[in-house]
Amino acid sequence: MDFQDLIRSLDAAVDAADDATRCAAVADSLKDAIRDGGSFLDASVCAPVEGHYGRRLLHRDPAGRYTMIAMIWGAGQGTALHDHAGIWCVEAVYQGNVRVISFARTADKDSCNGVYDFRKEDEIVTGVGDAGALIPPYEYHILENASESTAVTIHVYGGEMEVCRIFEPLAEGGWQRVEKSLAYDG
Repeated sequence: MDFQDLIRSLDAAVDAADDATRCAAVADSLKDAIRDGGSFLDASVCAPVEGHYGRRLLHRDPAGRYTMIAMIWGAGQGTALHDHAGIWCVEAVYQGNVRVISFARTADKDSCNGVYDFRKEDEIVTGVGDAGALIPPYEYHILENASESTAVTIHVYGGEMEVCRIFEPLAEGGWQRVEKSLAYDG
């Protein structure tokens, strides 16, 4: 499957009536594209970014239904605990191995001041061709490179994700919510 075939497949997938069906269809499209050789990304897209994980825009649907980005993870790179600002997302591993640590929100300590409680739910290491979905309100997680070599993931969001909320652990317990603006790397 080449890049244009993937776009046509995603265009059809996002037309599903509900988020669960839509995300399953998007995951199938990504898995099929990766299984068919997984060579639809140019090597320059897969190059790590110094100092932080990379975010590169691959496609923005002209109708605004979804965006597709590549995230590039150098050795030791990962995210903070974060959400997807209420937007569904499907994530698939294109290259390497990625650790996914899922969390559930529990009783909030002081949500008026942006302090929340979380419980670790699951931790898995995913490999090439693995895909999973995040459908709000089940969207809290950490992603990190699980090896010393570069990892690449493909993310399809239900719109343009320009901001997310990260959660930083507090010494006295709980997690402080911080708004984070997102940008693309060249």
